[in-house]
Amino acid sequence: MITLTDLAYVRIGTQDLDTQAEFAQRIVGLELVEKTADTAYFRADNRRHCVQFVTGEPRSLSSAFTVADGDLPAAADYLTGQGIEVHQGTADECAERHVKEFISFRDTGNNVVELVSGQTHYESRPVRFARPAGITEFGHLGLEAPDVVEAQKFWCGHFNIQVSDWIGTKACLMRFDPVHHKLAVFDDNTGLGHVNFQVESIDDIMRNYHFLQYHGVEIVMGPGRHPQSTAVFLYFHGPEDVTWEYSFGVRRIPEDSGWVPRHFDVSQPDFIDMWKGGLAGAGPKWSERTL
Repeated sequence: MITLTDLAYVRIGTQDLDTQAEFAQRIVGLELVEKTADTAYFRADNRRHCVQFVTGEPRSLSSAFTVADGDLPAAADYLTGQGIEVHQGTADECAERHVKEFISFRDTGNNVVELVSGQTHYESRPVRFARPAGITEFGHLGLEAPDVVEAQKFWCGHFNIQVSDWIGTKACLMRFDPVHHKLAVFDDNTGLGHVNFQVESIDDIMRNYHFLQYHGVEIVMGPGRHPQSTAVFLYFHGPEDVTWEYSFGVRRIPEDSGWVPRHFDVSQPDFIDMWKGGLAGAGPKWSERTL
């Protein structure tokens, strides 16, 4: 069993680095930490970066979680012993990710996952957000997999991960700390489902909603409230179909709570939104508006 301690980052491929970098700053509100000819790093909290765009095919490259210093060799041995092929990060790869060391492997959904230690943090420097979106932290990741049940068995079987709730068999929400979910797996093709950032208040959700509407960003869903986590949410699309989410008020589940996972019926109108909101459309693309 491998103990995860936190989220680390997500790496995303792009064929238009400049457009992705502009959207991440001017629309999402993240701090641009560094940009080169082929990569751009963005910060939302005390991590040196939590989002990295890399020039290439537009797809999810990897999702990363941290483990305690010194735990990676045992994690690699464990995965190898389970018949899972493990790649040991090279010095250059570690330098690109700004970590001391990492390993990577593929989950049952064929998603590339990285376990890292020694991720660079900026503990004493406030985040220089590109706009006042109210972001407080990198909240969680949504991944896609052809078989959610098999994905759940993989994550809960090999890591200190527990199921918080099921949404039919279409999604499984999982945790490794008191936050209701740090990892969500959805029934779909392999890839990145969405990147979540927590915001400070429900007012930030509404301010961001009006900001996105004004700038012609496609709203996927929300504002609404998830019955599973109680979080007020807002999902929106960026370039190359990257889906972003702001949320506020996520449920916390204490370790000794005796929590029993619930099963939500997808045939009910409030299975994903207590406010019974539907999918939203949007006007012109954000890039066609004057910001």
